[in-house]
Amino acid sequence: MNTTTIVAIILALVCGLAVGWLLASRVAAGDAHRQRMEHQAELERANEALSQQFRALSTEAAATQQRTAEHTASQTLASAQRMMDPVSQALRQLDQRLLAVEKERTESSASLKEQIAGMRNLNESLRKETASLSTALRRPQVRGAWGEMQLQRIAELAGMLDHCDFRTQSTTTANGTAQRPDMTVYLAGNRCVHIDAKTPLEAFLDAAATDDPQLQREQLGRFVSHVRTHIAQLSSKKYWATDVTSPQFVVLFLPSDALLQAALSNDPSLHEYAASKDIVLASPSILIPMLRVIALAWRQESIVESATEIAELGRQLHARLGTVADHLTKMGKSLTGSVEAYNSLVGSLESRVMVSARKFEDVQATRETLPATQPVTSTTRPLTAPEFTDPAFTDRSKQS
Repeated sequence: MNTTTIVAIILALVCGLAVGWLLASRVAAGDAHRQRMEHQAELERANEALSQQFRALSTEAAATQQRTAEHTASQTLASAQRMMDPVSQALRQLDQRLLAVEKERTESSASLKEQIAGMRNLNESLRKETASLSTALRRPQVRGAWGEMQLQRIAELAGMLDHCDFRTQSTTTANGTAQRPDMTVYLAGNRCVHIDAKTPLEAFLDAAATDDPQLQREQLGRFVSHVRTHIAQLSSKKYWATDVTSPQFVVLFLPSDALLQAALSNDPSLHEYAASKDIVLASPSILIPMLRVIALAWRQESIVESATEIAELGRQLHARLGTVADHLTKMGKSLTGSVEAYNSLVGSLESRVMVSARKFEDVQATRETLPATQPVTSTTRPLTAPEFTDPAFTDRSKQS
């Protein structure tokens, strides 16, 4: 109900009251009871009319207010709906993304479980294989075979196999006794270097298997003692005595950098001790550069040999060119003589034979005319290069 309707209702009530008061004043002189009754009746009728009018106005105002409210509510709802549509769409997209993320998480979780199970199985298998390898490497024969295999593999990686300048388990003789170095690497100039692989792994593996620092130090000390024993034994074999052109040392190869590092960490004087015994300690990181330097020397030697062969081929080619020059000179002289003989024959033919033959045409003994003959004017081209014309070059070619 708006303000205009309320004001109209109030004015109607005021008018009605005023009318009632005037009517009551007018009949005051009459019968009081009748006048009051009539006045009461008029008031009731007026009140009824006013009530009906009020109800009509109230109903109309309520309907108008309801329509206005419904329209406003409809507009507000539509506006709210327009504002909520992007939010609803975003929520739907978020819900779809959450479902996709949940699906991916479920799949990833299943895949992760499979990978964890696979890693667990792999770790178990690796543990068993490591234990088997550790057990196998404690046997001297297996350790020796592994060391020799690593030695040959490193030689191949260094490029020595392609040049065929190393061989394993060769037999030499020093001081009347048979010696068998694990590898003899041949140097350029008929020299060689002997290499022996040693694998003192038992004490090293025991040290790696324990967590007790005191026990670990004891096992590493035992490992260093084994290395010193191998140095002394290898020095006593004196492999270099089999070839006076070989350098006076032998390479003791430890097939792992960790072995040499552990030995030097626990005994820094080990290199000096080995050098005093004519032994060079080497691990893969030391032996590979050493062998590559040797391979480079072989390549340089091959280049020198190739240059010598090229020089010899050049000398032979030069001598053969001299021989070919002699043959060409003789052939040129022969061709020149043939041309001169041909031209002499043509001159004799023209001056003697053709003169008599043409007389047959004069007496009409024949109708055919003899063709004319022409001398050969071209000559052979002489050799002008000094290698072909200078007698000094020709003499050197014949002498070579």
